[in-house]
Amino acid sequence: AIGRSHYPNLRESHKEQQEAIEHIDEVQNEIDRLNEQASEEILKVEQKYNKLRQPFFQKRSELIAKIPNFWVTTFVNHPQVSALLGEEDEEALHYLSRVEVTEFEDIKSGYRIDFYFDENPYFENKVLSKEFHLNESGDPSSKSTEIKWKSGKDLTKRSSQTQNKAGRKRQHEEPESFFTWFTDHADAGADELGEVIKDDIWPNPLQYYLVPDMDDEEGEGEDDEEDEEGLEDIDEEGDEDGEEDEEDDGEDGEVKG
Repeated sequence: AIGRSHYPNLRESHKEQQEAIEHIDEVQNEIDRLNEQASEEILKVEQKYNKLRQPFFQKRSELIAKIPNFWVTTFVNHPQVSALLGEEDEEALHYLSRVEVTEFEDIKSGYRIDFYFDENPYFENKVLSKEFHLNESGDPSSKSTEIKWKSGKDLTKRSSQTQNKAGRKRQHEEPESFFTWFTDHADAGADELGEVIKDDIWPNPLQYYLVPDMDDEEGEGEDDEEDEEGLEDIDEEGDEDGEEDEEDDGEDGEVKG
């Protein structure tokens, strides 16, 4: 009899838990609705400021055009991008005069990266582009300009041939050509190079262009300290060195005579 008296309490407890779960679910739905509303409003703000940034991007591009080899230097100084560059890729990128990243007006459906090249010995194209799209279902895809390589200058083929011939002999292999990126559409949703250019380099390329200058300044400071220490050592040992030099000069004189 004592045992049975506990059952109604268990039922009540279970019922209270079920009601609590239903209420939590209702509250969670309200939170989700607010999150969706926040996303829509954040997107509107992003769209607004994306338009406001355009004149400044344009002005920046005009100023960058005055600096020779700005973009190739920026890419070489970027740790992730430089890992993708072979020697001949760097040579080709010396002809890169302008880079533009354009997010589509609604922002969420994708973006395009344009590379503008001066006349060069590698390919005929003046502009190479790669676009990234998200359809309504959220499925990613990409497409790009077909590179019109000049005779014998296709770096994507040369890269693989170089690896095949020399890969066994050398432990360090040349990376696959940077330009294979334009033909790689296998995983548009996880295009690391595209994301790095759009989200890391494009917002502030100057920070990567200036990297070596900053290193040089630090290096110069260290060199100055070493020079000062070296001078102190020379002062202390100066007398001894002087005596040795005089003896050496005397011996040299005898030999020559």
